[in-house]
Amino acid sequence: MIAELQCLVIDCPAPAELAEFYRSVLGGEVDRPDGRWALGEAWSTLHTPGGLVLCFQGVADHRPPTWPSAERPQQSHLDFAVGDLDTAGEEVLALGARLLDAGGGSRSWRVYADPAGHPFCLVRH
Repeated sequence: MIAELQCLVIDCPAPAELAEFYRSVLGGEVDRPDGRWALGEAWSTLHTPGGLVLCFQGVADHRPPTWPSAERPQQSHLDFAVGDLDTAGEEVLALGARLLDAGGGSRSWRVYADPAGHPFCLVRH
């Protein structure tokens, strides 16, 4: 092993707001003191119950991906396992997400964008 994943950093225009969005989806603690980084207006964190740390970095001229267009590709995305796609979809929409691709038929996943425009998937487990 060469390294250990410390966190996933997501660029966005409003770090604290996006951290709260993901806290509502995943649970956890926003901006818990952590000696690995300084918190502030341009940096917010989410320590999830499973141990993963998501960090949100403020970028003034942030340009979100244009999924599924290659003009500004998604670059990376998060997949979240859920028991019920309909219920979970309603909940993330109520938090400020946008539906990008509802799929159809028996497909087991749907694509959404978080409030800053980053694509993420809800996947039935």
